[in-house]
This record gives sequence, structure tokens and C-alpha cells, in this order.
Amino acid sequence: MRLENIVLDAGDPGRVGRFWEAVLGGERLSDGPEGFETRLPIPDGPVIDLCVQPVPEPPAEPLRLHLDLLGGDRQLELVDRFLALGARHLDIGQGDVPWVVLADPEGNPFCVMEHRDVYCDTGPVAALPLDSADPERDCEFWSWLTGWTRADGVAPCSLRHPSRRGPLLELCPEPAPKGRAKNRVHLDVRLDPGDDADAVAAGIVERGGRELDPGWGDLPWRVFADPSGNELCVLPAVT
Repeated sequence: MRLENIVLDAGDPGRVGRFWEAVLGGERLSDGPEGFETRLPIPDGPVIDLCVQPVPEPPAEPLRLHLDLLGGDRQLELVDRFLALGARHLDIGQGDVPWVVLADPEGNPFCVMEHRDVYCDTGPVAALPLDSADPERDCEFWSWLTGWTRADGVAPCSLRHPSRRGPLLELCPEPAPKGRAKNRVHLDVRLDPGDDADAVAAGIVERGGRELDPGWGDLPWRVFADPSGNELCVLPAVT
């Protein structure tokens, strides 16, 4: 299994997707009624796509997963560039912090980070902070699910692709328990050829997750929640 997609909900996937492609310098894979997909530039690292999928209503809270973008010495220059592309400043109660909080064209928050040594070789997305009721437990869950391993970071537990390239997956203490609303950003995991989908589903449940029925009919993928309730999708292997 491998982490394949970062998925954002949007009312206008093309508009939001083209914004993010310009921000990240991605390679476009698709742009149509089913959504927008662009590939993150991570030389010699994992293959991760940013997908923007259509939803019938504007995304709402909670925001339990977001993107922290690499800023470093170019932080203010990049903030200006992102504002010119359609972002806006956003106050989510962050106070006086060294990073800058912005929103994409549909209001999805993201951060442009200051320099941190742990962001070496991440590519444009430095980190993926994910709310967790128990970061140590969820770290073990996501490590098993993705094959990523523990890495130095600022969160209680951080995971990274074995190549030590690409973003950190940061398990962060949640400010409040997961509610009933669907996360506006989630992760997709892709099965490898030979993986048994039912065995993976059983493994998710054994580790504290659960399978969900979103009521979307017959889908080629399966929807789950991690032990803290964060939605994720398990995609079939590509043959």
C-alpha cells in the first residue's frame, strides 16, 4: 500500500485545482467534470497527486487536515505570489506565529511556513498536519497503512516516506473530537498488486479504524475512518 492522493473538496474543482497547480508547480493529470488532478514535484521521492473533487455544497468545517507549504527564506516572496494567484490572508485565531495563514479561492486554509531544518527535501508541500485524538496510536496506524516511517519533526509524531523526501505526515493533538461532518481534505491510499482488499479492511478495523458507508452507491474504492474518525479512501490496485 502507498499514500497516493491528497484530496480537497471544492464547489469549482477546476478553479481550485488550477490555483493549487500554480502554487505547487504541479504536473496536470486531468481537468474535467469529475475533478482536477495535478502531480506534486518531488524528485526521487514518493509519487503524490493533489486531487480536487466536486461537492454539491461549499466545504465547511471541520478542518482536521491541511497543507503546510515550504516557505523558508522565500516565505514573504511566496506569500505575495500566492496572493496574486487568488489566495487571501486568513485569521483562524493563530495569533503571533512565524508562519503565514492563507486561504485558497474557496476558503481552504493553508500555511506558508518559516524555515525548519526538518523540511529538507520535502518539495513544495512541507507537511500534512492531521488532527488526532491519540498521536502515538494514530502514528502506528498510518505507518502500517502507508509504509511511511517515523521522522524528526515538530509534532508529537511525524511520518515520512522511506526515501526521506516529500512531505511529513504530522499527527497533531486535536483541539476537539471529530464531529459528524466530513473532512474537507482527506488522504487516499492505493493498494499494490497482490494486496488483499478484505485483509486490508480487516487490518484497519483491528487497528482502531472502521469502514464507512457514505451512501454514494457502488464505488471502485472503499471509504474508512482512522481511529480518530478522519476519513480516508483505499483505492484498488492498478493492474
